[in-house]
Parts: sequence; C-alpha cells; structure tokens
Amino acid sequence: MTIPDQHAAASTLPPAPKTLEQTGVPAELVQQLLYKTLHLAGELTGAEIADRLGVVFSVIDPFLDQMKRDRYCEILGTAMGAASYTYRLTQTGHSRAAGYADHSQYVGKLPVPLKQYREYMQHLASRSFTVSRQSIRQAFSHLVLAEVVLDRLGPAIAARHSLFIYGPPGNGKTLISQAIGNLLVGDIAIPHAISIDTEVIRIYDPLNHEAVGTPVHETQGLSLQDRGDERWVRCRRPVVTVGGELTMDSLELGYSQQAGFYRAPLQLLANGGVLVIDDFGRQRMSPRELLNRWIVPLESRIDHLTLQTGQKFEMPFDVLVVFATNLNPLDLVDESFLRRIRYKVYAESPTRKEFLQIFELCCRERGLRYDPAVAEGLIATELEPRRIALRGCQPRDLIQHALSLAEYTDQPRELSLDLLSAACATYFLADEDQLPG
Repeated sequence: MTIPDQHAAASTLPPAPKTLEQTGVPAELVQQLLYKTLHLAGELTGAEIADRLGVVFSVIDPFLDQMKRDRYCEILGTAMGAASYTYRLTQTGHSRAAGYADHSQYVGKLPVPLKQYREYMQHLASRSFTVSRQSIRQAFSHLVLAEVVLDRLGPAIAARHSLFIYGPPGNGKTLISQAIGNLLVGDIAIPHAISIDTEVIRIYDPLNHEAVGTPVHETQGLSLQDRGDERWVRCRRPVVTVGGELTMDSLELGYSQQAGFYRAPLQLLANGGVLVIDDFGRQRMSPRELLNRWIVPLESRIDHLTLQTGQKFEMPFDVLVVFATNLNPLDLVDESFLRRIRYKVYAESPTRKEFLQIFELCCRERGLRYDPAVAEGLIATELEPRRIALRGCQPRDLIQHALSLAEYTDQPRELSLDLLSAACATYFLADEDQLPG
C-alpha cells in the first residue's frame, strides 16, 4: 500500500528555464505578457520585468531588444548591462499592449505549459512511501477515534482512491476528512498558471494553497536561475473542502469573457492533495450527476477538460476525493455507483469512554481543568435522561456554551455541572411534552 512520497517529492521548485525553448511557451505569449506588464507598470528595469514574469533575464532579453529596434519601447538613462536598463513603451507600444489586453487581461508569471505540468505530476506520483498504523495514528492524534475506524481509514488513504465517510451528524466526518492532509506532509510545486498554446488557466489560489517560504539560508548566494523556476509556487499539499455550495460549473474550466483567461476547476486546485466533498447529497446537483462527472477520472486518474473553443485536453487527476455525508449512502446512489467509491468508512458515535476522552481533550485545548466527575455528571444528569445519543461534537459545543454563559454572568472561567446543565437547555431541543401547545 503506497502513496506519493511526501518527504522526497518536490520540496524545491523545478529548475529555472534559461531560454525561450526551455520555458515551453510560444513566443507570442511571452511577447503579449511583456507588453501588458510594461503597459501597466509604466517603467521597469529589465531585471524587474524578468522578476514579474518569473524567469531569468536571458529569456526576455531578445524580445526587449526587438521591441526597442521596432520602436515599441525605449530605454531611459544609462546603466551597465541590459538587465539594468529602464524600459518604457512608446505610444505605439501602448497601443499594441491595449490590443493584447482586449484579448486577455492576464498579467503575472509566465505560464507553465501543460506538457511540463503533466511531467511534473507524473514525477510526483512516481515516488511512494508506506502508510503504516503508526503514521495513521500520528496523523489523527488530535482526534479521538476508535481503533477500528483508524484501521479502516489506513488502507483507504494508502490506496489514494475515492473514500466515503458516513455516519450520524456530529461525529467529526469533516475533521476526519481534512486530517487526511496531515499525512501529506511534503511540499508541492503549484504553477501560477498553465498555458495551452496561448490560452491561460490560472492555478495558484491563495485561498486554497498555502505557500511555503524558502528559508533564507537556502537562497543566500544563489543567482536567480539557481533558485528554481519561479513560475511555480512552493506550497503545502492542498486540502480543498467544498459543501452544499458545490455546482457542476465549479468542476469545469471557468472562462471569463471580460478577463480573457480561465479559472481552474476545484479538482485541479486540489491536485496532489485532498478534495473533500462535505455534506455529500446536499449539493445543487444530484449525487448521480456528480459521480457521473467523475467516473472516468476516479478510475483513470486523468480528467478531461474543454476550452471555450471546443478543444479538449487531458489533465492529471492525482486527487484523493473524500465524500462525507450524514445521509444513508444507499439513499443517495445505487449499488453500481457505490462500487466506484471503493472505500467506505463508518464514523461511529463515541463510546462513553471516548466521549470522556474528547471532553478532556477539549478542556486541555482551552486551558481548563478537567474534572472527570463533571463530565460523568453531564452524561448521567443531562444526556441520558434526555435520551440523547453521544456525539463527538457535544463536548466542544457544550463547553463553549458554558464558557460563554460564565462570561455573561461574571462567573469564574471554569466548568461546573450547573453551567453545563444551563448550556444543555439552550443546545438541545426540549422534549415534546415541554413544548408550548
């Protein structure tokens, strides 16, 4: 049972390209970005332009030289070396840049061509390590889970296939799903954008990707070309979570007519990591529609996307998809669809012992003294008389209710059975015979 090597894989960026050919992108795309970058900035040195495009100066030097000869740009002042020259577009150059901007407003790092992205993802997937009981227990050490649940999660995560986590509400299915990312501890390189010919797809998203800064001692004394390909961002493995707001549109390329470039679908944002579909069955499309969309990618590890021109292309699908739901899976999809989701893990309600462990853990997280008698009293005097099944979320929620009440009534910040009883009165619904007629 193996999954991509988290420690050995891509802790640094790919090597920096030194020529146009090594970038893999068409000269036309480089030219467009040069014009638009200068158009927006006004004046930049050659080194500053190269930095904004994420390449070494030798890649763009021939373009700037040609622009100068064609009188589309001019050099201000004098300096030692072309990289130190200050460049500015002429009026004719600004007119050309405006024409490029009408087609696409993308400005930023030079995109990574699809071919290079595929090669990188293949390299990432070729490395592996063994998922052991020890690594599973370490990754989920912040949660109180039954041994049987951990031993069901382990093989599913190791297989890096689709995973169904289901069971009663309040037992931490979302937390379990997101904690899978703790196993993916290695860094990954994520491109700012991908190009297909001259079409651009923006990939790096600060909302879903956590950038990792390179330590200063690793870059001291290194030239720009030795720091790696800065068209990529060094990030932690992504864990992308979506819930009931998920739509079919978010699983396809999103094209902006106004901006002239594409938004990456969710599964592409999660490549190399985990995609959690929370509250599965409550999306704006039917479960059957969602699974139909992913039948091929889940099996082949290849997704098929389409540009607005109708051109189709293959994209790596190196994603561990986790479906989490409170609903009965048999009520959502039929047996043939369930077979596509190869692993099913039932998130059981905590036993009395596990409930007390969760209560103690919640107290420690909040700097509170844990009194076993108070936790036992909560079960005996409140939960059992109300015939309330134990849930993993109850200690966290009731403790927070109790602390809020203590603050409101100027009581010490400590737990008591009276505070927890009052918390239960506002947390749980009243019995039917207590409701107003």
